Amino acid sequence: MLMNKLTFILVRVFDRAQAFTESEGAHKFVGQGLVAFFLAALALIELNRLDLLLAALGELLSRNSFDAVTQTFTLVLMLEVVELVFSLPRSTSRSVGKQFEILALILLRDAFKELTHLPVPVELTGHSDVIVNIALDGAGALTVFVLLGAYKYAQRCAPRHWAPAILAKFITAKKLVALLVLCAFVAMGAYDALLLLRVEPTFDIFHDFYTLLIFTDILIVLIAQRYMPEFHAIFRNSGFALSTLFIRMALTAPTMLSVLMGVGAMVFAVGLTFASNRFYAITQTGGPCLLPDSRK
Repeated sequence: MLMNKLTFILVRVFDRAQAFTESEGAHKFVGQGLVAFFLAALALIELNRLDLLLAALGELLSRNSFDAVTQTFTLVLMLEVVELVFSLPRSTSRSVGKQFEILALILLRDAFKELTHLPVPVELTGHSDVIVNIALDGAGALTVFVLLGAYKYAQRCAPRHWAPAILAKFITAKKLVALLVLCAFVAMGAYDALLLLRVEPTFDIFHDFYTLLIFTDILIVLIAQRYMPEFHAIFRNSGFALSTLFIRMALTAPTMLSVLMGVGAMVFAVGLTFASNRFYAITQTGGPCLLPDSRK
């Protein structure tokens, strides 16, 4: 009885947090906040370049204007991570798609981050390596973006394996897992901010978060096995966990290898989704999942 009551409270906390973050007011506030942060970052960096800030504050700030872009992109990525956490209870395929959306944004951020290696105003002479890295990251982000379209198209014929009662229990379990993941992400961000304020080396929060996601996906696979022990379901969910591992490895690899691994992970997820939904999905009537033309 106590566990049921505690579960009910935690689920309510998760639902209210999700409703708040997805509200129109929250989206408006976040949009305005990002614009204000970007302009403030630009202004502070320019003041720092002109040595108009206190020495203690100047040590914490960059002198390269392009850092304002990468810092703002980092905030956007953190917001996307929060959305990813709230997508975990909805469906495994949707949360995996969100992971690839974040990967595409990380590749774009890395492209902009390369600009910090250029002088201001921009001078390309002698910086061919920077240009190549920008091109690779940009091409990788575009490829992932295109493959995401194929991935979402494959979801048009998603499997229906769950009875309503079983589905409700599974969603409840995933909400509890997602709440733990959200708390862990907030703790990572707070610790990273503390290191920054202490002028100590910080860590890449997204690298560590994707490591956490690997264990999270495996945990969800094990939870799902309780409700759906069929081979194809285990393979599908485990395959999605493997794609998360590929993403995590891509984030720490050199630029060329990072792009190849990220795109390869996306191709793997697309192939897994098409195969699962085309050959193994079962409709409510018990027949195979048909293509749109066959259902007209």
